[in-house]
Amino acid sequence: MGTEENGGRTAPGAQSAGMPGSATPLAELERLQQALTEAEERARAHREQYLRAVAELDNVRKRAQRDIEAANRYGLEKFAAELLPVRDSLELAVQSADRADVDARSLKQGQEATLQLLAKALERLGIAPISPVGETFDPTRHEAMLAQESAGAKPDTVLQVVQTGYELNGRVIRPARVIVAKAPAEG
Repeated sequence: MGTEENGGRTAPGAQSAGMPGSATPLAELERLQQALTEAEERARAHREQYLRAVAELDNVRKRAQRDIEAANRYGLEKFAAELLPVRDSLELAVQSADRADVDARSLKQGQEATLQLLAKALERLGIAPISPVGETFDPTRHEAMLAQESAGAKPDTVLQVVQTGYELNGRVIRPARVIVAKAPAEG
């Protein structure tokens, strides 16, 4: 009985089998390797979540930037749509002044000057007219008011512009109202 000889104490490092905490170094190594594998797996999962969150944040940032650019580019659309009838009226006034007497000629010159100022202002805002005479009819940019037989023009080409269309930075804000050529009737 070795415990009596040592005063009831066991020798250091001499634990008896079957007692708690009596893991062998090999079992302890396996437990640590298992814990390391689990920790690495959690770290890998957290890294994937982090990378997804960073990618999502980048996508949100890019989407917000595109929205801001679109708002800047097309924010004037409603304003432009309200101003276009004013331009149309000025154009009609200039055209009708040709039929007036001599005193009205000075009125026409004033209207033409005003129309030029308005045209320059619209141009600076990125608003451009759509004048498609001779072009192929495009339903995204033109609105057909009438189809007219024409021997001199290819079918589906624009013969005449009834009302000028406009686009803002390449985006149609009002289609051009046009008369479209169709093939002459046979017979």
